Amino acid sequence: MTDLEKIQERGVLRVGTLNNQLSYFIGPDGQTGLEYELAKKFADQLGVKLEIKPAYHLTGLLPALENHEVDIVAAGLSHTPDRLKKFNAGPAYYYVSQQVIYKKGTWRPRNLQQLIDKKAELHVVKGSQYEYTLQQLSKIHPDLKWTSTNTEDNTDLLKDVSEGKIDFTVVDSVSLSITQRLHPNLALAFELTDDQPISWFMRKSNDDSLYALILEFFGQFNQSGQLASLEEKYFGHIQSFDYVDTRAFIRSLDSKLPKYKKLFQTYSKEFDWRLIAALSYQESHWNPYAKSPTGVRGMMMLTQSTAKMVDVEDRLDPSQSIRGGVEYLRRVIKRIPDSIPEHEKIWFALASYNVGYGHVMDARRITQHEKGNPDSWTDVKERLPKLRIPGYYKYTRYGFARGDEAKNYVENIRRYYQTIIGYETENQPVNSDDKEDDFQVIPPTVSEAESNTSEIAESPPIK
Repeated sequence: MTDLEKIQERGVLRVGTLNNQLSYFIGPDGQTGLEYELAKKFADQLGVKLEIKPAYHLTGLLPALENHEVDIVAAGLSHTPDRLKKFNAGPAYYYVSQQVIYKKGTWRPRNLQQLIDKKAELHVVKGSQYEYTLQQLSKIHPDLKWTSTNTEDNTDLLKDVSEGKIDFTVVDSVSLSITQRLHPNLALAFELTDDQPISWFMRKSNDDSLYALILEFFGQFNQSGQLASLEEKYFGHIQSFDYVDTRAFIRSLDSKLPKYKKLFQTYSKEFDWRLIAALSYQESHWNPYAKSPTGVRGMMMLTQSTAKMVDVEDRLDPSQSIRGGVEYLRRVIKRIPDSIPEHEKIWFALASYNVGYGHVMDARRITQHEKGNPDSWTDVKERLPKLRIPGYYKYTRYGFARGDEAKNYVENIRRYYQTIIGYETENQPVNSDDKEDDFQVIPPTVSEAESNTSEIAESPPIK
């Protein structure tokens, strides 16, 4: 019986991953994360349930694959010669570089030799690609010093650098970008490697049935545009970083958010309250008396007409403003075409909240005209700035709009949202009993098929 037939007979695909903010975590709607969503799609294709086995430490992952405890390891792992000797690597689905990280305001090394000359010590995760890189570099630089740990992950080490407990660590570029949202004093000292591929890993054997199907799955997933959509969901908002703004936001998480957290939780209803809080911060910086030159006011910066529409009598009352803002967003999102994937509808709705529904539909029409995908936020957000250009907006239904501001508006909210998630996770009590075993088995889940096929809506704007 082949490996693939064993999985199908069992009716369960077992996937080992890491419990972190990128690969796998429990969100407000249950299991989520880039690796989880990819694995869920693959389990769908196999017609089996998905069983996630998240590890807290990297050292347990590949041995679990060797011991047949899992069928696949999907954990943002890059290629190293040692790994490729023992395991089959699937197709690359994104790339990262390895980077030396330091704390802003402290000495910044510009290259490896400067670290060695200062007798500085690097800290890395044991068994990681970073440890392997340092091992190879030490053959050329025998005085290179580092410490490997099997009790902390990338996030822990980055936090240690941020708090001054250690001077330097090595992580990948994506891990830095995500963690900077919560610890903005982290900074890149220098690149240690060029871009490296990230892949799933499987056991090597004479039976390539599972490996062949994974190759086919990633090929189809990439060609269909679904891989780009998924990467946009997890990476699309992390490219730019504003140190001053992030520092101010972190301070507000401590000083302002506690005053309004209950209101966000009370009125968010079907939305994640942290997303509504992020929207409110983008609008008013959580200032209930905020006012713009155009007359919009309050925590959610409602116009007079919008406030009347959603039954808000006092825009300066935080409770009324948040309730009204959520109701307005709810009405907008109901109008977003069903052809747009569910997880991307919110970004179109937030852009509409800022610039108006009609202008967002104009951007979709421009996208379609330019042979892009009007149902993809990745494609549409790049066309939004064209609503400022006469050669484009004079042919649109609703004319000129500050589409570039709408694009930045949504990306800012996404960054604030992820920062709140990280902040809440980092500050919640940890039950030490939960970490006694490296693997925590998450019961199999039944995947649901998704289909979205509708024409571009022609409705007029409501803001």
